[in-house]
Amino acid sequence: MTDNEIRNMDSEMKLLLAHVEAILFTMGESVEVSRIAQALGYDEETVLNVINELRERYEDESFGVQILELDGSFQMCTKPSMYESIIKITNVPKKIVLTDVLLETLSIIAYKQPITKQEIEGIRGVNSDHSVNKLLEYNLICEVGRKNAPGRPCMFGTTEEFLRNFGISSLDELPMIKPETIEEFKSEAEDEMQMKFFDT
Repeated sequence: MTDNEIRNMDSEMKLLLAHVEAILFTMGESVEVSRIAQALGYDEETVLNVINELRERYEDESFGVQILELDGSFQMCTKPSMYESIIKITNVPKKIVLTDVLLETLSIIAYKQPITKQEIEGIRGVNSDHSVNKLLEYNLICEVGRKNAPGRPCMFGTTEEFLRNFGISSLDELPMIKPETIEEFKSEAEDEMQMKFFDT
């Protein structure tokens, strides 16, 4: 949305635009359209149109923030291109670097969720305690319930942080996985296990 288009909007829509922007800025986390609509007394379609207008406005390179859609909710956050400037003033550590092992485990969870650790290990062929714990620490996965099976093991799924980090708005945007990829996972896991054996 250009500045001219904003100036030509009626006062009510300008005010609604400002309110939605303030909510997204203040919340600091993803917010459902229904919650915003209920808080402001507008229908969801109107609020969604306003959010989309804001998203288009923030696409301009003169803005350092953007509005992301995360599984049907929306969040205001900084653009990735601003990260280097931010860490200089906040001393935030560098972005998480995912190893091949972590990416492999995360991929299995993303495509097979909800999935238990035992099921992950059945695909990888090796113990996955470290990988699962690291992904939990990075908030890329979380516990999503317990399986109705002996011992009621925890089931894992991906988080909104996962969507943010991989630049997708929902799991529907994940690329199709080839059947042979699972076999590659198993082969890589076997190599990993052999390396650990020789290192001991």
